[in-house]
Amino acid sequence: MLKIYNTLTRKTEEFQTLEPNLVKMYVCGVTVYNDAHVGHAMSALVFDIIRRYLEYRGYTVKHVMNYTDVDDKIINRAKQLGEDPLKLSARYIADYAADLKSLNVLPATANPQVSQTMPLIIEFIQGLIQKGHAYAATNGDVYFSVTSDDDYGRLSGRKLDDMQAGARIEVGEAKTHPMDFALWKAAKEGEISWDSPWGKGRPGWHIECSAMNLAELGEQIDIHGGGNDLIFPHHENEIAQSECYTGKEFSRYWIHNGMLQLGGEKMSKSLGNIISIKDFLSKRSADVMRMLVLNGTYRAPLMFNDDTLDAAEKNVERLKSALRPASPSAKGLSAESLTALASASDSAKTNFTEAMDSDFNTAGAIAALFELSKFVNTAKDNGATDEQLKPAQDTFRELAGVLGLKLEEKQGSGEQDEQVNALIAERTEARKQKQWKRSDEIRDQLKEMGVTIEDSKDGTIWRWG
Repeated sequence: MLKIYNTLTRKTEEFQTLEPNLVKMYVCGVTVYNDAHVGHAMSALVFDIIRRYLEYRGYTVKHVMNYTDVDDKIINRAKQLGEDPLKLSARYIADYAADLKSLNVLPATANPQVSQTMPLIIEFIQGLIQKGHAYAATNGDVYFSVTSDDDYGRLSGRKLDDMQAGARIEVGEAKTHPMDFALWKAAKEGEISWDSPWGKGRPGWHIECSAMNLAELGEQIDIHGGGNDLIFPHHENEIAQSECYTGKEFSRYWIHNGMLQLGGEKMSKSLGNIISIKDFLSKRSADVMRMLVLNGTYRAPLMFNDDTLDAAEKNVERLKSALRPASPSAKGLSAESLTALASASDSAKTNFTEAMDSDFNTAGAIAALFELSKFVNTAKDNGATDEQLKPAQDTFRELAGVLGLKLEEKQGSGEQDEQVNALIAERTEARKQKQWKRSDEIRDQLKEMGVTIEDSKDGTIWRWG
């Protein structure tokens, strides 16, 4: 039985869907005003892994990830660049989609955008006003009234009285309570805007996600996800306005991933410690980023530095070794060894599932893969043929695929491969002639080229990486 930690209840609960075998999952996406960074990648990978595992367990997953393409940050960035805000956001949406593809993140079922959901957003706000949960201010803004919701604060565990103590109404705001939040913002001169019953303006951040969720998944969903920096105020406000609008429980389970940290600090543009996804992928593989996430606990902070990345890279290489072919001189395993390999394959599947069923314990799932990889490599050392290895390697590929690991060997061009083969042949001849200095020089040259070589009684095997 799959169990998930629910931020709302602060408990690990058995996972039960609203409809049999169907999971409705909404995950907050990015605000598209600049290049996406590896912090965004972490969250995308966490929920990609969760989705893949749910599908592996037999669920159909409707996975919605939005793009916030109407926002103060987008407007300000567009002004700086002298660009239309919607054209700017469209450019960054295309870039982020390409980044996710490069990271082997499955495409979401739907990617709604704020700019394309405006009629429903306005209808949503009107409904909240009619139900007494929102009010139009004299300055053209519309606010949600937090005092109208008796349960406000339950996701974050905050009390309204405590929140009010440290809050204040900013200049230009016309709200009646310091914690009331904007559903609609009156247009400022020169800003992009839409017509509404309250005059020209644009939506507040929180109402955008509630409306996009409603449009794509309906009034109730199974999982709402995002980074734990969104718990308050964004997700808190989403719950308030959605449940006040529909009168129904918004989401059964709330899942939040921890933050990526550089040197103990959260990655953020304000701190200037941003590493874009593109920059990362120019130096490391997508599997390394994914392995970094898999090695940790999704709810905990994740340390991002050269040491943790090097460790992740080594782990990826360890897993790749299990998928490499048998020795050309392999004579075959004994019946006893073959039975042991089959048993190890079955155990890996069991251990993998038990780990992932425990709140997506990816570190435990990876441990199951390492254990199977050890058995496969031992079988190779004992003379297993490719045919004998295939069932265990197929299981290994299946489980690695559930985690989104591709484990592909690096490839060179045809010309590069020819150059390596020529150097390997020269080195083989040098070894025959006992020209050890020249043999070592060629080995060093190959290493500098990014080639790994392994000598055995059957000759020299090489690969990129």
